[in-house]
Amino acid sequence: MSTFDPDALECLAAIIEEGGFERAAQRLSITQSAVSQRLRALEAQVGTVLIVRSRPLKPTPAGQLMLKHAKMMRLLRADLEKDLKELAPSSTGGREDERISVAINADSIATWALPALDALARDGLPIEIITDDQEFTHEWLREGQVLGCVTSLGQALRGCRMEPLGTMDYVAVAHADFVAQQLPKGLTAHNFHQVPFVAFNRKDTLQHSFVAKAFKLPRVILKQLFVPSSEGQIRAVASGWGVSVVPELGVRERLASGELVNLLPRHRLDVPLHWHCWNLHSDVLEALTAALRTAARRSLRPPARAAQGA
Repeated sequence: MSTFDPDALECLAAIIEEGGFERAAQRLSITQSAVSQRLRALEAQVGTVLIVRSRPLKPTPAGQLMLKHAKMMRLLRADLEKDLKELAPSSTGGREDERISVAINADSIATWALPALDALARDGLPIEIITDDQEFTHEWLREGQVLGCVTSLGQALRGCRMEPLGTMDYVAVAHADFVAQQLPKGLTAHNFHQVPFVAFNRKDTLQHSFVAKAFKLPRVILKQLFVPSSEGQIRAVASGWGVSVVPELGVRERLASGELVNLLPRHRLDVPLHWHCWNLHSDVLEALTAALRTAARRSLRPPARAAQGA
């Protein structure tokens, strides 16, 4: 197999990650012409086009494979840097542009996942967290753009390993004043369609799933507002915008104080979360896995037995 130029591989990764040649050049501190030359040389070596020059730019299937290879090389270099640092603490770290990317759903970032990565970030790991809905984070892994992801998908992807992390509980909440004015009899199967629900974005199906499950309905239509931030959703609810289905972890203190009201305390939506990562031996990958596993055990409900045996 051919040996690929590491600089050309990083150039390909930069073009894809930054979304263009100009920004890739800025990140790599080279000219845009040099970016184009490195890409053309890599495409000539591979024997096929690696990037579709469209708006936005996107990798071809071969480009996705080469991107994954580039990120594997990053992981190997990160492992080497870690070992060298233990042997020679004064040694310099890796380049800033060689990021170790993972995809984590926004609700996990806002509640339990970010503290799990504190020690790794302080130790100098150049981590990049990509956020998406828990039903879509695995697509970043499937495309080779991240080395691991937290997702609700319970089936291991090809070439990856998976372990259950635990279950995140979602509850329907609203501000106490909003409940008193708009929902004096509570949220019911007869009035849920009359109040606005604050969702993360148009891909967020949690609001619909919760209402359908709570009221045993095959299909629901909701009035929705969109706030693309987990913390923003909670702030919007606290400001009286409407109802939202959010992680119980994120509103526990506000519920205890009475500021927010759990509208259906007998109902919750259970979302099992899993960690998927490349099936490679890597100290950095093992450290990421262990950190997320430990944090999940502290904050999430234990995985179901069926999931543990999967």
